[in-house]
Amino acid sequence: MIRTILIYLTILVVGILFFVSMVLFAIPALQESTLVLPGISHGAPGSGDGSVDQASLEKDINKLQAKLDKFIPTDAYIIINTSENHFYLYKGKELIRQGLCSTGKNERLVSEERKKEYVFYTPQGVKTVKGKQKNPVWAKPNWAFIEEGLPIPPPGDPSRFESGTLGAYKLTLGDGYMIHGTIYKRFIGQSVTHGCVRMLDEDLEAVYNTLQVGSKVYIY
Repeated sequence: MIRTILIYLTILVVGILFFVSMVLFAIPALQESTLVLPGISHGAPGSGDGSVDQASLEKDINKLQAKLDKFIPTDAYIIINTSENHFYLYKGKELIRQGLCSTGKNERLVSEERKKEYVFYTPQGVKTVKGKQKNPVWAKPNWAFIEEGLPIPPPGDPSRFESGTLGAYKLTLGDGYMIHGTIYKRFIGQSVTHGCVRMLDEDLEAVYNTLQVGSKVYIY
């Protein structure tokens, strides 16, 4: 439990968004942690040998745990770790599914002709599911043509639309970012996307069926 305290204090320093993400990921794994304080004897309370008052310490831990619990949604939510390309699907404190995903490749694409720069990263923070759709059609943005060295077609041109590229489901997060499937399954677990979160078919189906419009998405 002392690890929970340390995580809580550290996260408070770096900010509330990072706090929420890390705490939600760490709490289930730390519930049964053993208390170890380096350099402090665990003799009887009041023995004068640097021992810890266990009752007092547990009281403090319970107070901190109560504060942590207030940040945990009671309904379904998902946590995306962009460093390890791993996702964690929760209902309250219960982890119901986890697995590999793919996130932004953190690269830039510069269009000299249009004098525009595109940055392909997965934005961190607290998002919400804005919408859900089965069998989505990908409306290819301008950068998809620039990246392939192709001329950019006008809006609504048939060449902009592709079926199957996004898999069987998509969950929109706003600003063009989505959680969706992929035809490039061999790259799952790597940072290769243009900012969206890609998942394998079975994982995506579980996420789609569990999360609702308005569900929280924590990305760090």
